[in-house]
Amino acid sequence: MAQDNSNLPTPSDDAPAAKRKELLVQPPPKLARPDMREKPTVVLGGGPAGLTAAYLLAKMGLPVVVLEAEDQVGGIAKTAVREGYRFDLGGHRFFTKAKEVETLWHEIMAEEFLTRPRMSRIYWRDSRGHGKFLDYPLRGPDVMKKLGPIDLTKALVSYLWAAVKPKGKEETFEEWVSNRFGRWLFNQFFKSYTEKVWGVPTSEIRADWAAQRIKNLSFFTAAYSAFFGNKGNKVTSLIDSFNYPRYGPGQMWETMTEDIRSLGGQVLLNKPVTKLEFDGDRIVKVHVGDDEVYEPSAVISSLPLRNAVGMAQPHPRGEVITAARGLRYRDFLTVSLVLDGEDLFPDNWIYIHDPNVTVGRIQNFRSWSPWMVPDPTKACVGLEFFCFAGDELWEMEDEKLVQLGIRELEQLGLARPDALEFGFVTRVPKAYPIYDEEYADRVKTIRSWLDGLDNYIQVGRNGLHRYNNSDHSALTAMRAVDNLVLGTDHDIWEVNAESVYHEEEKQDEQQPYIQPPETESMKEPLAR
Repeated sequence: MAQDNSNLPTPSDDAPAAKRKELLVQPPPKLARPDMREKPTVVLGGGPAGLTAAYLLAKMGLPVVVLEAEDQVGGIAKTAVREGYRFDLGGHRFFTKAKEVETLWHEIMAEEFLTRPRMSRIYWRDSRGHGKFLDYPLRGPDVMKKLGPIDLTKALVSYLWAAVKPKGKEETFEEWVSNRFGRWLFNQFFKSYTEKVWGVPTSEIRADWAAQRIKNLSFFTAAYSAFFGNKGNKVTSLIDSFNYPRYGPGQMWETMTEDIRSLGGQVLLNKPVTKLEFDGDRIVKVHVGDDEVYEPSAVISSLPLRNAVGMAQPHPRGEVITAARGLRYRDFLTVSLVLDGEDLFPDNWIYIHDPNVTVGRIQNFRSWSPWMVPDPTKACVGLEFFCFAGDELWEMEDEKLVQLGIRELEQLGLARPDALEFGFVTRVPKAYPIYDEEYADRVKTIRSWLDGLDNYIQVGRNGLHRYNNSDHSALTAMRAVDNLVLGTDHDIWEVNAESVYHEEEKQDEQQPYIQPPETESMKEPLAR
């Protein structure tokens, strides 16, 4: 399973010098809000949505100030760096069918935007307990070789039995998947990973959520793709290649930050917003800390929707506060490890369908880009653990998490403990907004307040409490800029629903849980 790294490029010898882009200010033909020339637009949050908005405004020659709470831009799409090693938090493929977003990405990165092959596999234990890899997307010869005649027969018999037996009422993920793929395939390839991602048994996950998430994949469509290919990406959730910044996704946002500053805009770090001051339907002041105040012409905010409501002064009406308190999130943490020796596997990442370990996915950072790993004699991986902020895993000491990571690599047969050079932990709060059964009503209530505001717009993943990817987040920012600058009336909340993405043609808002969990983060004050 180890890979020979001797011929791979390294940052020291193969990275071409980046060419300096020519940045031209292009003022809008007409400005719907003339005061945007006099006072800055204040952008809250330096993640994909916030920086996209700021870049577009700066290109128009309009004053803009970005306030980022952390000491690094990128939000959950940032790249962590330790001793020259670069770590992607969650794995960010740059693939979109939104042409204007694709154009923007290439404009920012130029020759630093690599085209990388997708390689992902499923790690699972066969019926004899042996750990194996199965290519994903499925390939016929690989399926036949890895499963073997006995397990192939089990899969087919299980599928045929599911196809002919009475279905009954389908209320759970377990029932829905088993009825379409068969119980054997469900146990092998759906149960363990799904339970890790969502933190509950599959018997507590809704059937209609399964129907939405797995909509174009059945036993036969997956098999057809395995043997005859996925031409035109017709089977959703499967792509063959993607773009990726040479030094990780953070390079995109760091370069965009440099461009904003070159165009005259400001990107300020370590500036946590503490209060949003409104006068009627207009935001008039943004407070940072106890004594720093910005007076904006308008605000584009990617603050978590929950926190934005809590920071507003005067407070929105009571039902808006109550709705914000009910918003839920699923979180995760990454244990990043540098190991002596060759790569553990060639994939971008592998999905761990083994119930005997806690880890859900493992990334190989060199496979994303060779320039992420400075030493060809070392391997660099990221183990992703799904959790809820405040639970036992989230609260575990970093050193214990590092030891858990190397121990589980050993259990999987991927690495020896004595290969560990160093490791560290990065926690990613509010990574996955949860759509529970009251989500739509809560958002409708919060929107009834937001829609009445004249110069304040929420954008992005957490800003809209939507499971947006980076391209959708950027698109919400683009539409927000249009609304402010050109006076258009785009519905920001509909951007994601009308977009197309490689893993799903339409993002769903079905909640996974039959009974949504009460999480520790729900007990936190709305404004922190």
